[in-house]
Amino acid sequence: MTPQPLALRLKRRQIGTLLATATLAAALAPMGALAQTAAPKVRITTPMGDIVLELYPDKAPKTVDNFLQYVRDKHYDGTIFHRVMDGFMIQGGGFTADFQQKATREPIPLEAKNGLKNDRGTLAMARTANPNSATAQFFINVVNNTMLNAPNPDGYGYTVFGKVIQGMDVVDKIKAAPVGNKGPHQNVPQSPITILKATLEK
Repeated sequence: MTPQPLALRLKRRQIGTLLATATLAAALAPMGALAQTAAPKVRITTPMGDIVLELYPDKAPKTVDNFLQYVRDKHYDGTIFHRVMDGFMIQGGGFTADFQQKATREPIPLEAKNGLKNDRGTLAMARTANPNSATAQFFINVVNNTMLNAPNPDGYGYTVFGKVIQGMDVVDKIKAAPVGNKGPHQNVPQSPITILKATLEK
């Protein structure tokens, strides 16, 4: 057998090493991708049952960071769903059962133009007429609210940053609660629906 030139043998060895490295990288890639794409999840515990939310930091990083910080600070524990509108959404995270408004951090910038839509089961931030005024209050869409998608309804839209992945039946129970007026507030559940706790899922 004719000996192979040293250069050819080295080249083939390099190719073999390269292929082995590529194979290992390909095998590890799914694990790395899984680690990178694992979305944070938050469990909202209510007297009517639990709601589990999946958040999308890749689409709304500032909004997700803000929401998770309020969860870590236990801001939502003891707050209520203070605005419930069947055919629209359920809103909470800002008031206690006696309608004391909880202190918040500084508002966050709007991230509504992220491609996510205000469809049934999605999680979005409440705000005032100022598009960059969202703090702690959030809402869950109970129908497809296309009129909230950027640039509607006011040129800016409402930031969607997650969705319900478990407990949509609980959301539907909450949306069906009898409501009335309480002082200046409308669409208030007649019996308080309290967020007993909000916790980050492990």
